Amino acid sequence: MNYSITLQDFPEIPEDTRIKAEDQYRRALEKALGGPDEVVPAYRAWLSVSESGNDQLSKEEMAQATRWQRASDLARQAGFRTLGESPEAYFEFKPGR
Repeated sequence: MNYSITLQDFPEIPEDTRIKAEDQYRRALEKALGGPDEVVPAYRAWLSVSESGNDQLSKEEMAQATRWQRASDLARQAGFRTLGESPEAYFEFKPGR
């Protein structure tokens, strides 16, 4: 499955620095979730939890959603490691169609 990750609302930085941060985020996310094929399903499970609540999902979906949350936190740390923090900045994740 394909997806995109873009750094948003970070003060002016060189394009190569932005690309490196996005790549660090992507690699950390994939590593934490067990590979690129696990990323979109975990994201969709997390999205389902956030939209519908816990009572309508299976234990497997809940586990995937929890894995997404942990993995995205680790990926955020990895992506900002060389940039430093910026309160408004974030990494936007968009699953492909």
